[in-house]
Amino acid sequence: MAQCEVCGNDYDMSFEVHAQGVVHVFDSFECAIHQMAPMCEHCGVRIAGHGVEADRRWFCCAHCAREEGANAIVDRVGVSAGQGM
Repeated sequence: MAQCEVCGNDYDMSFEVHAQGVVHVFDSFECAIHQMAPMCEHCGVRIAGHGVEADRRWFCCAHCAREEGANAIVDRVGVSAGQGM
């Protein structure tokens, strides 16, 4: 068993995440996201899925990126497959 580095739970099904030469141990995806996911630089939400990167800054969505001045970012909402962007 290994102890989760976020919550301290000693769990028989813990798992390791290897990132940038460091090994992290977690007992759940929730703890892994809490520790490792970047935060949106506008609203502060943890980015667990596809985020938006603009000028080396991370945002949870195009709206937040635009609110911080990244005006070239566009949402892909409404874009059908095969119709381009």
